[in-house]
Amino acid sequence: MTLSIENEQTLDLFPDFEKTAEAVAEKALDLEKCPYEAEISLTLVDNARIQELNRDFRGIDRATDVLSFPMIDYPAPADFSAADEDEAECFDPETGELLLGDIVISVERAAEQAESYGHSLKREICFLIAHSMLHLMGYDHMTPEEAEIMEAKQETVLAELGLTRDC
Repeated sequence: MTLSIENEQTLDLFPDFEKTAEAVAEKALDLEKCPYEAEISLTLVDNARIQELNRDFRGIDRATDVLSFPMIDYPAPADFSAADEDEAECFDPETGELLLGDIVISVERAAEQAESYGHSLKREICFLIAHSMLHLMGYDHMTPEEAEIMEAKQETVLAELGLTRDC
């Protein structure tokens, strides 16, 4: 797996950020039994930038914590058969990796939420990565049933890495 990280914001991150972000992304891929090596882009921004992206791409003119931009239109969550059918569009021709998509996190919003929820910035950012990875693999939370499935999967990813609310 390749996780490309761009930090476009100024807040301090936790010391093992890159290693931990990669572990969360890899654990989510493993949980969903992704049959390919994958390529993911992670961009860290502030509230102003994520508000701009949220407005431009979703028509919602306010800051949010995370945005996910999947590259694959899945027939069902984590059904990677769509990648096989559209191989030219779904795989990097140089590396052969599955182009899973882009994650954009507002570190500013994540820090606000971590404080509000009473846990660490590390836990919050890892939660947002796990959440977004599931979106990149076709999951959503538009119905209570979908939300329940997604929440359970997010918690599994974090628990298996020891990223509890106490970390």
